[in-house]
Amino acid sequence: MTLYYVHDPMCSWCWGFRPTWQKVQAELADVIPIKYLLGGLAPDSDEAMPESMQSDIAGYWRKIQQHIPGTKFNFDFWKKCQPRRSTYPACRAIIAARKQNSQLEKPMIEAVQTAYYLEAKNPSNDGRLVAIAESLGLDPTLFLSDLNATETQQQLEQEILFGRKIGAQGFPSMILEKNGEYQYVPLDYSNPNPTLSFIESFVND
Repeated sequence: MTLYYVHDPMCSWCWGFRPTWQKVQAELADVIPIKYLLGGLAPDSDEAMPESMQSDIAGYWRKIQQHIPGTKFNFDFWKKCQPRRSTYPACRAIIAARKQNSQLEKPMIEAVQTAYYLEAKNPSNDGRLVAIAESLGLDPTLFLSDLNATETQQQLEQEILFGRKIGAQGFPSMILEKNGEYQYVPLDYSNPNPTLSFIESFVND
C-alpha cells in the first residue's frame, strides 16, 4: 500500500495545503509509505509572464488567503521579479535534490516554496534553485548538472504521466494504492481529519 502525493512546488494551492499536509504525514508516518509525484504545472518558457496572467495569479493568492486562513504570500514577488509561467525548473530541482540525497526531497520542496511565496524570489531561475540547493548542503555543481540533465526531464515526464494515469485531479492530489488499485483521496485544506478518516477506512476495508 502506498499514498501518492501529486504536487508542484510552485502550485499556490499546494502551499496553502502545506500545514494540513504536514499533519496528515505526521499521523501516517508509521502507517503507510508516502511517495511524492511531481505534477508539472507549466513547461519551460523564457518568455515574461503577461501582466494579465500576473494579475490573475496574484488574485488566486488572495483567494487562497481567504479560503485557507493563515496562509501567507509576499506580493512583492510581482514587483521585484520578472515572472515566467514556467514551473518545470522547480520540479526538476526536486528530482535533482532527491537524486543527490533522498532525505532532502521534502526540505527542497519547502525551501522552494519559502523562496517563492515568502521571500519574493523566483524559483523559475536556475541560479536561484542552485542557491537553494547549496543552502541545504547539496553539491551545487552536481545539482546544476542534474537539474538540466535529459534524464531528469525524462523522470519529470514519467511522474507527470503516472500521476494522470492513477487519477490525480489537479494539485495537490492524494491517491491511495492498495493491491494494485488506485483511489482518489478527498482533502480539506484546513482540516486533516476527513483525509485521515478516509484513509483509515480504506486501509481497514
